[in-house]
Amino acid sequence: MSLKTRGCTVIEIEVQNETHQTQARIRFAAVPRIGEGLRLREPDGMWASYDVLDVWYQKAEFGDVWMPYLHVRMTPGEGTGPVTDPYAEDYGAYDAGYASIGGGH
Repeated sequence: MSLKTRGCTVIEIEVQNETHQTQARIRFAAVPRIGEGLRLREPDGMWASYDVLDVWYQKAEFGDVWMPYLHVRMTPGEGTGPVTDPYAEDYGAYDAGYASIGGGH
């Protein structure tokens, strides 16, 4: 759904967070594309980077309106815990870690 806020059009998008298994409605100036990154606030109040995995539209329950949805996952390397070997095969693998001060590196 498109809204006008202070002269700027914003779009309300449902974001499904795979890392935390949560859903939230967030306002954007434009619909992010697959592969783009965004910053979201973690449950502990810190900010972390997320990758957009999927974007789709579903018809709303009212009228002829199509609502955008995003499926996101925390960017590799944003989770807690030190990176021991950056050349390991699983380096940068997605995990369910939380953001930490200093990015966890």
